Amino acid sequence: MELIVLLILFPLLISVLVFFIKNEKIRNAIMRCGAVVTAVLTLVTAVLYFKDGIMISFGRSEVIDVCMLIVEIGLAAYIILTGFKEKKYLLSLFSFVQIVMIVWFELSEKREIEVQNYIVLDKLSGIMMLIVGIIGSLICIYAVGYMKSYHIHHKEVKERKSFFFAVVFVFLSAMFGLVLSNNLLWIYFCWEITTFCSYLLIGYTQTDEAKHNALLALVINVGGGLSFAAAIVILGTKLHTLELSVLTSMEPGFYVLVCVFLLCIAALTKSAQFPFSSWLLGAMVAPTPSSALLHSATMVKAGVYLIIRLSPLLGVTVAGRVMTLIGAVTFLGCSLLAITPHDAKKVLAYSTIANLGLIVMCASVGTQESLWAAILLLIFHAVSKSLMFLTVGSIENVIGSRNIEDMNVLMQVSKGLSISLIIGICGMFLAPFGMLISKWVAMKSFIDSKNILIVVILAYGSAATMFYWGKWLGKLNCNRKPKGYEKQMELRNDEKAPIFFLAVIVLLSCLGYPLASKYAIVPFLVSKFGTPPVIPIGTGDQTLMVLMIFMVSMLILVPMGHVPTGLFPKRRETPIYMAGENSGDDQHFIGSFGIERKSDLSNWYMEEVLNVKKITFWCNTASAVLICAGIILLIGRWGM
Repeated sequence: MELIVLLILFPLLISVLVFFIKNEKIRNAIMRCGAVVTAVLTLVTAVLYFKDGIMISFGRSEVIDVCMLIVEIGLAAYIILTGFKEKKYLLSLFSFVQIVMIVWFELSEKREIEVQNYIVLDKLSGIMMLIVGIIGSLICIYAVGYMKSYHIHHKEVKERKSFFFAVVFVFLSAMFGLVLSNNLLWIYFCWEITTFCSYLLIGYTQTDEAKHNALLALVINVGGGLSFAAAIVILGTKLHTLELSVLTSMEPGFYVLVCVFLLCIAALTKSAQFPFSSWLLGAMVAPTPSSALLHSATMVKAGVYLIIRLSPLLGVTVAGRVMTLIGAVTFLGCSLLAITPHDAKKVLAYSTIANLGLIVMCASVGTQESLWAAILLLIFHAVSKSLMFLTVGSIENVIGSRNIEDMNVLMQVSKGLSISLIIGICGMFLAPFGMLISKWVAMKSFIDSKNILIVVILAYGSAATMFYWGKWLGKLNCNRKPKGYEKQMELRNDEKAPIFFLAVIVLLSCLGYPLASKYAIVPFLVSKFGTPPVIPIGTGDQTLMVLMIFMVSMLILVPMGHVPTGLFPKRRETPIYMAGENSGDDQHFIGSFGIERKSDLSNWYMEEVLNVKKITFWCNTASAVLICAGIILLIGRWGM
């Protein structure tokens, strides 16, 4: 028990230290040590408790509950005042209503409810704990080097690195608490802390755009918090429990379904599904470490984690049908929208929302096979997307741009970054990586359950996915650096190490996914459904393992074609052919009439075909209609 409590509280200690210590060398050393110790604590906890799990009861927890309530009241007061100050009255209303509900509930109804297990570490929470602890620690180390380069490039931004680092570690602490807690009041507390951390980090630069986007994220996520608070009050007053594990074991009666529906709405806001996706796109103004940690690898995973927890009560229920369709709309819509941007970070944002939609779709269908696919998608998306976010952040520092069209120089400017990004992209859509394996299993599950519409959506969304990843991959292999080109900045060691380790983790996770399935995912599904799932890919098949090793070897060998010239000094280099005479700088050529023209090679972004505003509008409308239909159907069931 002490080890798990230490894992949750240790990042808070590091947060306090890095906030108050202003000496950069000492602060950076504390950041590195804190990240390493957090990773070690995570691994030790997994080694000791992952196999058999653990449930912890605190007996009387009044002191902890009172401390949490005081913090909640303080946060609510700050948010309410901020709403009035910024004229975001809906934000103030959301915060006021939810804090009134929670205070009333905690001071009255809660006293009669007994909680048996406050903390539960099972296979699913163990997977999330490893994602938060390992990926989060690597991102913290990366932030040390990145933020130094960031402020060299952005001298107009006030330097507040102590504040930034402190908020990141507070977030890690809250995420550990969220995924390990079984008491819904504790989960709610950590849920709100992650929302507030996101708001602070999005607004880090303090520009008008950053402030606007931070407030947008706060409004939407506080609205989700209101839905979460309403679910707690109904669950406590009508069903007399606050334990998530107890809720998921109940029969799907009216009040159970209402609570599940409200929790799913909160999950949709946190995971930025339509019609709540706009906040995540706006969050990309934040520095890259926060984009990778909060808005790709961990915080947005909290929403899909909650839906996976609730999956036994979804399936053919009203909430299950609504969540499946919203996930499908989000997956297809954002997969199409990810084709259009030139900005790499925006592509990553759209693809993140799309993949979260795919996880929601798989988790809410209710079959074992689709849930198996959802958990594997969660793992692979976390490791691959965090690698890509960190790599794109460093690319921006090195070449001075994050425009995909400018990345044709990357292979010659920084082979390490280029190969890391190639590995991340391959991890998102190529065999034998888990993303493609998961889609295969999900499609079979949808076909077996006769969800033909979902099968069609999955097919078209996957085709769009292949299109935007494929053209980015092609640009990285263009290998075209104009003469006289100079890189903007060298990569720092604090950036190199996390990127390297994440690239290795992506490759190892490809080889090790059968082990993850056998020892983590399948046991979790057996504990929920009683029987093991029938997966169309044998996890113990030696032929499959040999095939995966061969395919990963090929993925490693392909970038080796871009070896440094210094290794082969006699290798002949020729100027780029431009269908005319190269004028000497590899950017211009002499045309047929002797006129010098600029050579331009560009991908097709289909802006004239895919109207971003129209697609967004119709996806938001469809999702809002689905939510309203779910509410009407629930009210109709209550009337019956």
